[in-house]
Amino acid sequence: MKVEELEEYKKDLKKLSKKYKTLPEDMKVVQKVLFVNANERPPFSFRIDNLRLETCVIKVKKIASRSFKGRGVQSGFRLIYAHFKTEDRIVLIELYHKSNKDTEDKERILKNFI
Repeated sequence: MKVEELEEYKKDLKKLSKKYKTLPEDMKVVQKVLFVNANERPPFSFRIDNLRLETCVIKVKKIASRSFKGRGVQSGFRLIYAHFKTEDRIVLIELYHKSNKDTEDKERILKNFI
């Protein structure tokens, strides 16, 4: 499985890492989980529908972070990624905290995959 990161995702991670110091290591753990099974797994992750894309775009809602001691998966981080099953590839699109943003940036998704 190959993992790629959009430049926007890298900027999101860098910005959030200033406040949440353990986030880069936490995201490495998330990537290891995606290596094992990149498909959606409710209640932790869901497919984003109505994008009219051929690929599967998934939103991970429950990401544990050591920056939030005692709160576990209720930390509030969201990860958006595209899973290309035939190419055995994942593209990390967006990372945000739920208190800063209500929903994923559909324009970013469509801009990079249409």
